[in-house]
Amino acid sequence: MLNKEQIKKIIPQREPFLMIDEVEEYIPGESCIAYKHIDKDEYYFKGHFPGNPIMPGVLMVEALAQAGAVAILSMKENQGKNALFGGINNLKFKKQVIPGETLKLEVKIIKKKGPIGIGEAIATVDGKIAVKGELTFAIV
Repeated sequence: MLNKEQIKKIIPQREPFLMIDEVEEYIPGESCIAYKHIDKDEYYFKGHFPGNPIMPGVLMVEALAQAGAVAILSMKENQGKNALFGGINNLKFKKQVIPGETLKLEVKIIKKKGPIGIGEAIATVDGKIAVKGELTFAIV
């Protein structure tokens, strides 16, 4: 299990844009399982939406991307680099995520060629799919 400080040693994101709280397990270059605990005081709930807080879908996708970045940037040859979006494919939102829930983030790297790769990404809450799709990344 990695905590936030250990995660920060792998990926460059920092608060308030660090979207993962802990990593359950990861295999460098292959996969990552991480969690985001959705707190009622998250900065984005002030405007999304007052009186009806819902985690923005793009931030769920960012959380998945950061989990994937843990898998990719933990590889020895990628340490100290950045993983940037190259594309998002077949993305589907299935469930709204609200304060008090925990988002489980699972990313499996299914293809790598040079500095480009694709991760199969699924975020769930209590076993129900919130979002899933494929994320293309570029290591820079």
